Amino acid sequence: MEEKEGILSEIIYQNEVNSYTVGIFETEDEQITVVGYLPFISKGDTLKITGKTVEHKDYGEQFKIETFEKLMPQTLASLEAYLANGNVKGIGPATAKKIIDKFGEETIHVFKFEPQKLAQIKGISKDKAIEMSESFIENWEVWQIVGFLEKFGLGPESAKKVYNLLGINAIEEIEANPYILIDISRGVDFKQIDDMAIKIGIKRENSKRIQSGIKYALIKITYNGHCCTLKENLKEYVKQLLGVSDEIIEQEIINLKVNNDIVIENREGEEWVYLFTYYKTEEKIAERIIKLNNAKNIKKVSNIEKELKQIEEKTDILLSEKQKEAIKAINDNNVVIITGGPGTGKTTIIKSIIEIYKQKKYKIVLCAPTGRAAKRMTETTGEEASTLHRLLEIGKVDEESLIKKDTEYQGAPIDGDIIIVDETSMVDMFVMSYLLDCIYLGTKLILVGDSDQLPSVGPGSVLKDLINSKKLVTVHLDKVFRQAAKSKIIVNAHRVNNGKNFINKDDEELEKDSKQDFFFIKENNQEKILEQVLSLCNGRLKKFGDYDFFESIQVLTPTKKGLLGTKELNKALQNELNPHREGEAEKSSMGAIFRIGDRVMQIKNNYDMYWEKRDGDILETGNGVFNGETGTITNINDKEKNIRVKFDDEKICWYEYNDLEQIEHSYCITIHKAQGSEFDVVIMIIPQTAPMLLTRNLLYTGLTRAKKMLIVIGNPNIVDFMIKNIDSKKRNTGLEYKLTKKLN
Repeated sequence: MEEKEGILSEIIYQNEVNSYTVGIFETEDEQITVVGYLPFISKGDTLKITGKTVEHKDYGEQFKIETFEKLMPQTLASLEAYLANGNVKGIGPATAKKIIDKFGEETIHVFKFEPQKLAQIKGISKDKAIEMSESFIENWEVWQIVGFLEKFGLGPESAKKVYNLLGINAIEEIEANPYILIDISRGVDFKQIDDMAIKIGIKRENSKRIQSGIKYALIKITYNGHCCTLKENLKEYVKQLLGVSDEIIEQEIINLKVNNDIVIENREGEEWVYLFTYYKTEEKIAERIIKLNNAKNIKKVSNIEKELKQIEEKTDILLSEKQKEAIKAINDNNVVIITGGPGTGKTTIIKSIIEIYKQKKYKIVLCAPTGRAAKRMTETTGEEASTLHRLLEIGKVDEESLIKKDTEYQGAPIDGDIIIVDETSMVDMFVMSYLLDCIYLGTKLILVGDSDQLPSVGPGSVLKDLINSKKLVTVHLDKVFRQAAKSKIIVNAHRVNNGKNFINKDDEELEKDSKQDFFFIKENNQEKILEQVLSLCNGRLKKFGDYDFFESIQVLTPTKKGLLGTKELNKALQNELNPHREGEAEKSSMGAIFRIGDRVMQIKNNYDMYWEKRDGDILETGNGVFNGETGTITNINDKEKNIRVKFDDEKICWYEYNDLEQIEHSYCITIHKAQGSEFDVVIMIIPQTAPMLLTRNLLYTGLTRAKKMLIVIGNPNIVDFMIKNIDSKKRNTGLEYKLTKKLN
C-alpha cells in the first residue's frame, strides 16, 4: 500500500448515495487521478490517502483509495480554500478571506475554542459566530468517523450510514458499545468487531457482548432461510463464538427475552428462539390469513356450475374435475392455495377465474415475485401482471426496515377484488406479511405455486407451511394433461420429483408420436462439457431448431464457482457469442468487460433506479429495478459515462459507470436465479460441486424452467445423487405450528 498527502483539487464525479468519487489529487510532487469512497469530502479538502496505483483499461493510471484521513488544511491558502468551499455553514469566499486575514495561524484555534472572536469581523453576529463554530466542529467530528470505523473493518462506504443513524456522537456511542455496529449494518464481521471491542477494554463477560453474540447468531441463521433455531443449538454456537459459560449465555437469553429482543416459543417440549421481528412476522401472517379467510365471502358467484359450462363453451376447453374443484373452492372460500407441477393445469384455472369474475365486473389483480414471472403471467393470461414489489410499493420502504423490531408498516390497500399470486413458493415471510397487510377483508386471495421447487431466497418457507397446516383449502393438482404428457421435459420433471431417473430416448413409456424435446448428454470431463455448451449455443441449436441464443436459449448451472460456474461460463459464452469488436465501446468493471449486446442481470434491489418504458406515443416512467431482472446492453456512452440496458419487460435504465456492481452477465445464471422464469430452450449443466447444492428440488426447479427444449449435460452419477438427495436443508420455521396449534 502507498500513502500520499495532498489536496483534492477537483471532483470529476461523486455519487450522492455512496460517495464513490473520481477526482484530481495534488501533492507537492504530482497530480494524479484518484478513485474510491470518500464520504464527507469536498473539493479543496486536505487528505492523507492510502491505496495502490492501478492501470485502468480506458482511463490509464489511477490511484485506488482503500482508506483515507481528512486533515486540517496545512497552509493558510488551503484553509481559506476549505472555508470558501461551503464546508462551514454561513461562510463563503468573501467571509473566508476576512477570517484568514484577521486570525491567520490562529484560525482553527478560534473556531474550536474561542468562537466569540469571529464576531469581531463585520457582518458576523455573536449568534452567527457560534453557529459557524458548531458547523466547523461537526465537520471535524464527521471526519473522525471514517478513520475510527476502519479499526472495525468497516470501510468509508459504511461511514455515511453510521453517521446518519448515530449523528456526531457516533464515536462516543460505538466506544461505549462497539456491538451497536452489528445492529446498524447487516453482514458485518462479528469477529473483527469483537476483537476490537476486547482491545479497547470490554470484558469477555460483558452483558452487551454476550447479547450481541446471541443476536448475531440469530441474524446469521436467517441468511440460510431459517426463522428460528433450537435454544440448545444457539447456546452451543454462542459458546464457541464468545468463549463463555452456558450459565452466562442463559442469563443473557433471559435478559434479551425480557427486553423483547428475542422470543422463545415452546413447541411440544422444544424451545425455539427467534429474533423478535421474525416471530412477530410469522404470528401476523398466521393471524391475518385466517382472518382474511374467515371474513364474509362477499365476492361469491351464484350458480357456479352454469358459469363453468359457459367457460367451457366459450374457450373450447374441457375442464377436468380437479380444475372444476379448484374453481369451486375459490368461489366458496376467501383464501385458496393451488399447487402442482408443470402441465397440471394451473394456468387454465387462473384464466378461468379471470373470465368468470371479470364478467361480474370484479377487479382482478395478478402478481408474481419476479419481473420474469410477472411477464410470463401476462403472456399466458392476456392480462397485465405486476411484480409484488411494484404492487406493494415496497420501493418506498427501505428493505432492511421491513425487518426492524420497532417498525410497523401499514401498506396502502390493494385496489382489487380477486388477487392471484403466482410462483408463491418464492415469496418470503416479510413480503407475505406485507402483502396480507395490504388486502381488504372480503377480497379473495389465490396463492398459486409449486411447493416442491426451491424455497424463497429470503427467510421462511411460507407456501409449504401454509399447505402443511391444512388450515386453508388447498387443491393439489397431480394429473399431467394429455398434451403436456407428450413433453419429455414435463414427464421427466415429474419423474425426478417422484424420485425416479430420466426416461431414456428409447424408453417404452414414451408415446410413439412424442416430440423429442429432452436430451441428456452424459459427460464427466469439465472441458468437454464446456465445449458442448459453447457449440450448442453457437450454431448447433440454430441448425437443429432455428433457436437463436439471444432470443431463446438460457444456460443454467447450480454453482457460481469453478470452470462450470456462472463466472467462468459467462466469460466463455461472451467470448463465443459477443466477442471484442474493433472500434466498438466497451467498459471494464469488477473483473468483467461489458459490451453492447451483452445479456445482463440486476443482482440487487435498487428502489431508486429511474426507468422509462415507451408504448407507441405513451411514455411511462418509474423507479425500481429488482434482483433477478434481466435485459440487454443497448449502448455504452463513454462521454456520459453510462450504460443503457433494455430489460425484458421493455423498460430502459441508465447505469452510471460506478453503479456497474449492480449488474452482471447472464449468458449463464444459477438455477436459484432462474426460479420464476421460463425459457424456450434451457441448457442445464450438472457439474461436480458442493453436495449442499446437489438436491432433488434444485434439479426439479431447473428442469421446469424449459418450455420447448431441455438439454442436460453432466455426469449421470451426479444426477442419480441429486434425485436421491431429498435433504434440501429443511428450514426452521414456526408458521405451520402457529396456524395449527396457537390459533386453535
